[in-house]
Amino acid sequence: MRLGLGTGSTARHFVDLLAQRMREGCTVVGVPTSEATRAQAAQLGIPLTTLDETPQLDLAIDGADEIGHDLTLIKGGGGALLREKIVAAAAARMIVIADESKWVATLGRFPLPIEVVPFGLAATRLKVEAAAGAPGRVLLRRGKDGNPFVTDSGNWILDAALERISDAKSLADRLRSIPGVVEHGLFIGMAQIVILAGRDGVRVIERR
Repeated sequence: MRLGLGTGSTARHFVDLLAQRMREGCTVVGVPTSEATRAQAAQLGIPLTTLDETPQLDLAIDGADEIGHDLTLIKGGGGALLREKIVAAAAARMIVIADESKWVATLGRFPLPIEVVPFGLAATRLKVEAAAGAPGRVLLRRGKDGNPFVTDSGNWILDAALERISDAKSLADRLRSIPGVVEHGLFIGMAQIVILAGRDGVRVIERR
């Protein structure tokens, strides 16, 4: 199976379990969505490829920061939203694995990550604030050293605290039209299945 390997705390557990299954005879080749996942998978002996070598994937498995009831996602808390979206788009199916706290009635409590080029940051941020309706609530993400967080693609991330996203498609279109915005963390119509773990067990939700 040609498999997209997600990024983040939940995806790390999946990659560990995948390596166990491979030792039992499961055969896969993976495309990692971040350098962190690449390093983890390589250390565990999972064969890796790239989308240039394998442009069509059978399945992508990843986590999410928020999941709406229509399976629209907010992703990018781990900073890999651009590669995660490219890999998800290359896969025939996307499965999201998460704990039940990520299942929300309305998206937006988790700040929406927006990947931007460093050039012209102040101008881009003003446009993002206007498009998102969040003046003064769009912050540049910083690393532990206080410097701007740099993605694997060399970009920066703005986190927009919106509290409530009533129309994800409209917001996505507005953000996509802004010069300087590389990608946003709204994954619309990409996840086919969500597997939620909670105190009462595991629940599987499929998109209609």
